[in-house]
Amino acid sequence: MTTLNCISPIDGSVFASRETLSLEMAREAAASARAAQAAWAARPLAERIELVMKGVAEIGAQNDQIVPELAQMMGRPIRYGGEFGGFNERASHMAEIAAGALADIEVGEDATFKRYIKRVPHGVVFVVSPWNYPYMTAINTVAPALIAGNTVVLKGATQTLLVGERLANAFHKAGVPEAVFQNLYLDHDTTSALIAEGAFNFVNFTGSVGGGKAIERAAAGTFTGLGLELGGKDPGYVMEDADVDAAVDTLIDGAMFNSGQCCCGIERIYVHESLFDAFVEKAVAVVKGYKLGNPLDEATTIGPMANVRFADEVRAQIKEALEMGAKAHIDTLPEDDGGAYLTPQILTNVSHEMRVMRDESFGPVVGIMPVKDDAEAIALMNDSPFGLTASLWTQDVERAQAVGDAIETGTIFMNRADYLDPGLCWTGCKQTGRGGGLSVIGYHNLTRPKSYHLKKVTK
Repeated sequence: MTTLNCISPIDGSVFASRETLSLEMAREAAASARAAQAAWAARPLAERIELVMKGVAEIGAQNDQIVPELAQMMGRPIRYGGEFGGFNERASHMAEIAAGALADIEVGEDATFKRYIKRVPHGVVFVVSPWNYPYMTAINTVAPALIAGNTVVLKGATQTLLVGERLANAFHKAGVPEAVFQNLYLDHDTTSALIAEGAFNFVNFTGSVGGGKAIERAAAGTFTGLGLELGGKDPGYVMEDADVDAAVDTLIDGAMFNSGQCCCGIERIYVHESLFDAFVEKAVAVVKGYKLGNPLDEATTIGPMANVRFADEVRAQIKEALEMGAKAHIDTLPEDDGGAYLTPQILTNVSHEMRVMRDESFGPVVGIMPVKDDAEAIALMNDSPFGLTASLWTQDVERAQAVGDAIETGTIFMNRADYLDPGLCWTGCKQTGRGGGLSVIGYHNLTRPKSYHLKKVTK
């Protein structure tokens, strides 16, 4: 066993600690989830939905405690009110569509045959959730997996150590049996061993590319289903007919909110050359209006990054870009301590030779480049190993659709960014991963098809 420590980015202190389970204890927990699954799946769908939504409501009732707790663990300012809005929206939508999404697919019936396809649960679903939006990313899978009749084992990130515990306790209080939804504290070796032994029927992982590769290696040869949401370098493209003020407000917020630590945050922006100067001027003004500081202070609009090592990577990318000729537009703020508290930055004179325009930054920095037309913008947007979302700014829906068709990504936004619509499939391509969550497709990924070919007569 090892000790997991959540180090608060506010002051570097240990905010919470938990002991990991031994491999044998973890095996027993996974086995109990498997033993409980058939009885859970046998409950009426309406009952499973009711219990899940009671668990969701219980998390809502704890929001006043959860918001400052998240600020302590990962640095998001309390002024933004936490994650319950999106958490509830996603769970509610999946509850609303469950009956239709999980309904039998009728193929045909006559006097001789009855044929249909059922959606049946995988069994035990293992959810490995990240720290940046720990409640919303977890519920993306937890709610539909439970509703579909799976049991769930959750492993949260060490940076947000208490989230899984809160989730499991809330759902147990709501009436979900303890074996049906478990939060486990596991180290990497134990996690890999359980996956390699086939302890789970489906694994959903949100995190780094390296973490996704480790999951795939552990699952090799087990035929365990995988859903992976990994890295991102999401672009914004501002066309010559765009509403510049709206584009600046949304794209810069998408780049800087949560200190840039958003899965679908905007990490690079391409602006038609006719609007470039105006866009940059307005963007710089927005960022200069931010207040960097302690996330427990209501006046703070941008808090520390979740960990000093994350801030170190962003500083390194910025430093390398400046050495290669980039221009920084924001002077270092007095609150920037060289550690987790990092000055949000806008860079111009950037190119794809720079890591800040290629590698995932996952921090409050964005590079802005001028482009002459759609073709150049498309080529630059596709010049990335990642593909999660792309944000297009234009008054022309057909043009956005045509440009969107040419972009290698999972989601196309027009005149918005950095939002997850639970009615749409949340998915990516290239090194962003595979699979898809939420929407009807999310249910399809959390179940397997089972065909029934019933012959009524034998003569």
